[in-house]
Amino acid sequence: MNSRFDNPDFGKRALLTGAALAGAGAALVGGGMREAVAQVLDSGINEKSVLAKVKKGGTLKIGYGQQALWFYKDAKSNELRGVYKDLCDMLGRDLEMKVEYSEVVMANSTVALRKGDYDLFGASAVYTVPRALAVEYIGPLWSKGFLAMIRKEDAGKFKTVAELDSPDVTISVNAGSSEEQRLPQLFPKAKFMATAGQVAMAAEPVRTGRATAFITGDSDALVLAKRNGSWAYLIDPEHPFDKRPNTWMVRHGDQDWKNFMDMWATFMTVSGETKRLYDRYLAELT
Repeated sequence: MNSRFDNPDFGKRALLTGAALAGAGAALVGGGMREAVAQVLDSGINEKSVLAKVKKGGTLKIGYGQQALWFYKDAKSNELRGVYKDLCDMLGRDLEMKVEYSEVVMANSTVALRKGDYDLFGASAVYTVPRALAVEYIGPLWSKGFLAMIRKEDAGKFKTVAELDSPDVTISVNAGSSEEQRLPQLFPKAKFMATAGQVAMAAEPVRTGRATAFITGDSDALVLAKRNGSWAYLIDPEHPFDKRPNTWMVRHGDQDWKNFMDMWATFMTVSGETKRLYDRYLAELT
């Protein structure tokens, strides 16, 4: 028979209870989550912090961009699903807060976050220096490499990703993505074109022959290749390249919220919760 320690929800509640005890002391015993966190807030958390909403019972606003596997709208149910969507739901439950979701394209994600349109960007965001100057990363929750998608008819031309670094090659990327900033450094001889909108839109120039390759995150590429099996081919899919941290983003200046989210993300990673969700969605979508 399974014990309570085998229940993922028990682990997540224990994490937050432990954090509350550190600030509230033994007064937590016998009390509820809301009362415990209120004591922590009274002991020094900035009332302007997003974390102060926990005390007030406010709504947690989360922005997202659609990406296969991580945060996407299911075509059959029309419901939001994905690894990070499930984690965002868990965060809301752990904080006992209502969660409100707002969709945004990646190119506008940091601008909307800085404006205060939402408290957390909860979709897949890969570390880049320019982004770090505009917003703060938490965690990380995961790490991503990249894969290149080409047409099946071109499979014989490109045996390795390195062969894409040629003046004859045009690489398609999603506007505002980390690839737009990073890939020109890795493929200095190639030409680039950026497509606005959600990530999947950047695969269209390859399908129509206007671009040679579409490069995106490894898991995104695996799912999109499955969906576009009639024409799509991945170069060396077993070996993603340029692996980097992947996680969520918060505004600069709210250190209390940043510290809390770092702690929460570490727990999700070390406990294996993120990996469990990743394996489940990858098996389902590929």
